[in-house]
Amino acid sequence: MLFDMDGTLVDSEKVWDIALHELAAHAGGKLSEGARLAMIGSSMASSMRILREDLAQPDRDEAADVAWLTRRVEELFAEGLVWRPGALELLRAVRAAGLPTALVTSTGRRLVEVALDTLGRDNFDVVVCGDEVSAPKPDPAPYRTAADLLGVPIEACVAIEDSPTGMKSAVASGAAVLAVPAELELPPTDGVHLRESLEGVDPGFLAAVLASATA
Repeated sequence: MLFDMDGTLVDSEKVWDIALHELAAHAGGKLSEGARLAMIGSSMASSMRILREDLAQPDRDEAADVAWLTRRVEELFAEGLVWRPGALELLRAVRAAGLPTALVTSTGRRLVEVALDTLGRDNFDVVVCGDEVSAPKPDPAPYRTAADLLGVPIEACVAIEDSPTGMKSAVASGAAVLAVPAELELPPTDGVHLRESLEGVDPGFLAAVLASATA
């Protein structure tokens, strides 16, 4: 099992929303709705590029902005994260069934370590962070890396995602994909099983998703 984090397991996109708008204000500007939506599921580098373009400040110091944003999100993560509907129950069921499980996120390791205080370190055999892969989502590298570390063929994995960027990564990796929208509407996509929430999803349901993908 391969789980995305932000927007899939926990409602952390709202935390990022607060911090990114604060960063834009700190820069003397205002983040547009379109730019914020374009950042969902993307890497830190892509988000900072979108920010600079949106604020018309192409010469902003990316390293300084990343450091500012990371500190602020770390503070917000430390206050606790809210689980998405059905996510904790599914994760517990997957672990109880003994299924190899990975967290596959675009978020950097420093922030993931804080988030794991909510998620539970023992809930994952492998954690793949956005700053530890050769290329971030939508590249398939994060999911393929996770499957390799688990020792499971990617074709035998189900990836759970909430964003178009994450869906592209998971589909390209060769995993079966279950997508549950959070902040963005997800279009019907070949090879992707769409569901409104993770409520009612259990290992049996995931087995059916995998079977339909390999049929």
